[in-house]
Amino acid sequence: MGSTQSTEREWVAEESVLIDAPAEKVFAAVSDPRRAAEWSPEVFHVRLRDSPVEEGSRFTGFNRRGPFVWFTNCEVTAHVPERAHAFRVYSFGMDVALWGYRVEPVGGSTRLTEYWHDLRRDHWSAGLVSLMGRVFTGVRADRRAALNREGMRATLNRIKAALETPV
Repeated sequence: MGSTQSTEREWVAEESVLIDAPAEKVFAAVSDPRRAAEWSPEVFHVRLRDSPVEEGSRFTGFNRRGPFVWFTNCEVTAHVPERAHAFRVYSFGMDVALWGYRVEPVGGSTRLTEYWHDLRRDHWSAGLVSLMGRVFTGVRADRRAALNREGMRATLNRIKAALETPV
């Protein structure tokens, strides 16, 4: 008998890392969208549209993966100092995803969790947004969770290295 693979799509992904740094330092790093270009394997530039960064602030992220380049518009949905930072991603006015960070003090260290929720199933244009995602990013929607998990691990490891390195 051959093996069968589930075609069930993943709609949520998350990864965590323990960082030897205080929660306020970790939160300051991940709550500034412009710093994403320092550690994300896809983000190469962020343009803030509203400052200071707080709930309701907007920014545009410019992304690259191989030969594919795309941008997304984002709005901060949670900005709780030393606890949580999240933002909703839109493309051409349609919901794409919710990205965020949870910051949890653990002794003298901090557990940083990055998470992603695919929102493309939550509205009438889900098929169109998924197709646009494949055209612009080169990734099929059913592969996005696995790719995002890989990217999260790289991102979190880069944040850890940056914050644990003595200045």
